[in-house]
Amino acid sequence: MGSYKRLLTVILSAFVFTETSIVTAQTQITNTASASGDNLTEEVDSNQTSLIALQATLELVKTADRAAAEPGDTVIYRLVLRNTSQLPANNLRLEDRLPFGVQFENNSVEASITDGTTTTAIANPEVSRSNRTVSFTFPTEVILPPDQTLNLVYAAVITPDAVRGNGRNDAQESRSNIASFTLQIRPGILSDCGTLIGRVFVDKNFDGEQQPGEPGVPNAVIFMDDGNRITTDPNGLFSVANVISGERTGTLDLSSMPGYSLAPNLYFIEGNSQSRRVRLEPGGMARMNFAVTPVYGEDQL
Repeated sequence: MGSYKRLLTVILSAFVFTETSIVTAQTQITNTASASGDNLTEEVDSNQTSLIALQATLELVKTADRAAAEPGDTVIYRLVLRNTSQLPANNLRLEDRLPFGVQFENNSVEASITDGTTTTAIANPEVSRSNRTVSFTFPTEVILPPDQTLNLVYAAVITPDAVRGNGRNDAQESRSNIASFTLQIRPGILSDCGTLIGRVFVDKNFDGEQQPGEPGVPNAVIFMDDGNRITTDPNGLFSVANVISGERTGTLDLSSMPGYSLAPNLYFIEGNSQSRRVRLEPGGMARMNFAVTPVYGEDQL
């Protein structure tokens, strides 16, 4: 029997990543091979294989400098983003949806990276807002290495509207969990307040009540006993929140409505006054309605 010698050459093609390479989310790595030999008439190519390089895994924690606050307080929020993977993370962007009635304070942001016991300040992120969502986008040169922590601190002011919310907000980086923190909102001095509502309207039948076909008067002015000036909306309505409870008086300014005078009330004598006096209970609601009539008749409406 004869003998023969075979020479086989194999060429592999792949991508190699070093420790300093940054693998971003969903990076695809492909691999192919080809072979040739003395007894092969042409080079043989293998099939192509691929794998997905997973993104860095980040862990986010949200805290605040207090557990409870009331309107007027300033709260310091802290976001702590830790890189728990073996890959560095770049293109960092945090989104934080603030609770209802909590207002972000401009120029209050501070950022740093902690490595063990050493904390180093870094460039502050670009801040953008959309309704209640605040976005923090870091410069591309900011990279979070493995086992290090990104710290983001900012301030927010509690407004009176916060008492109507639940105090909860959620934050997330696209590669992290959703971090939540719930701030207990106490009413504070607003627990002694109430809400005033009312309307100014054309009273055609002089009964002191607005009926269908009796329009509201826009831009009418009411002066409160505490000096506040209230203006009606296009429908003649007004409302004032967080009014100190007790005996409250409102007076209709007829000079703000040229062509109108106070409408006589045929049923209640007290309705013939420009002023209304109500008892406003803590946390309650009281109504002040004012009826007017055109000075020269309804045809002037």
